[in-house]
Amino acid sequence: MSKRDFYEILGVTKSADEKTLKVAYRKLAMEYHPDRNPGDDAAEAKFKEVGEAYAILSDADKRAAYDRMGHAAFEQGGNGGYGGQGPFGAGGAAEFADIFEQVFGDAFGRGGGRRGGSHTGAARGNDLRFDLEVSLEDAFTGKETTITVPTAMNCERCDGQGNEPGTELETCPTCHGAGRIRRSQGLFTMEQTCPQCGGRGQYVKTPCQDCDGVGRVRKNRTLTVNIPAGVEDGTRIRLAGEGEAGARGGPRGDLYLFLSAKPHELFERDGPNLYCRTPASMVSAALGATIEVPTIDGGKAELKIPAGAQTGRRMRLRGKGMPRLRGGPRGDMVIELFVETPRNLCDRQKELLKEFCSLSGEGCNPDSDGFFHKVKQFWNDVTTDDGRPNA
Repeated sequence: MSKRDFYEILGVTKSADEKTLKVAYRKLAMEYHPDRNPGDDAAEAKFKEVGEAYAILSDADKRAAYDRMGHAAFEQGGNGGYGGQGPFGAGGAAEFADIFEQVFGDAFGRGGGRRGGSHTGAARGNDLRFDLEVSLEDAFTGKETTITVPTAMNCERCDGQGNEPGTELETCPTCHGAGRIRRSQGLFTMEQTCPQCGGRGQYVKTPCQDCDGVGRVRKNRTLTVNIPAGVEDGTRIRLAGEGEAGARGGPRGDLYLFLSAKPHELFERDGPNLYCRTPASMVSAALGATIEVPTIDGGKAELKIPAGAQTGRRMRLRGKGMPRLRGGPRGDMVIELFVETPRNLCDRQKELLKEFCSLSGEGCNPDSDGFFHKVKQFWNDVTTDDGRPNA
């Protein structure tokens, strides 16, 4: 589904100034904020959409890029882009929280964590990277595979809260449950996250026996992932919400699969095209022939060798290469020919070759004057009078 225009999302014109953008964003963000719409997934989606639009249009450089190229400027590989992670880059949630807090101050607390005067201290989990090696055949057909990822998961005993079941969290004595403290320095008042409770507003007095009060434990997590057909070496796949568990009930991070290609014994890949070499007998190359060559899909294809083909001759089979990740026609298979010299000839074969040489007017006998004359003539052509190679 195509993305909506950012100006349309905020309900402003393309000539809107910074103040107009901010007013429009404040109104919509307040309307769709999750704290005001608990359990409403549609409102949450609109809240994120509004935040994304404002993040781009409130930044002069990003807005200029968007005005020139539209959403393409921020798609994977775009100059102004965010690599498929949203306009906030790899630290998306944190940067969005910063933008929200700049506009609203501490009305909701960072990331909407403050509710009813208390601060949950929930934090988004870390993103994870998993390197996965894929065979050329699997890249051709696509594959469903199972991976095991070591990650931090919510402690089941305390449900990620860190306190022993049956005990309560204690109100932080430093911030008195606010999660933030204020310090005055002359005429200025600075507010910062409470260093004792980490912004949670509460602390664990009786730590959970399984996680020692952390709320998370390290475990191996098994996931089933789909590798789409056409992936290439270096392809990155983002699995949203499959990273580490967030602290104190916070959302999970993302998991990024980085794919690498296993070397293939027959084919080499260049984008959607495949390259390989195939042998041909001297007779097939001289007279021309039709031979069968293997293809990446496990089948065979006919290859017509023209008469007189030499080693290094390249021939192309259309549509016998790799599928394209984003659709379109398959690539080609390019075949390089190398002509095999026959060995272990019987006496009759040798006689026939000598007869062929005779009919061709070539000196095939190494002892013949014609043979040595051709060798001498060759060296005369490639060397100077003092025996050095010609330039």
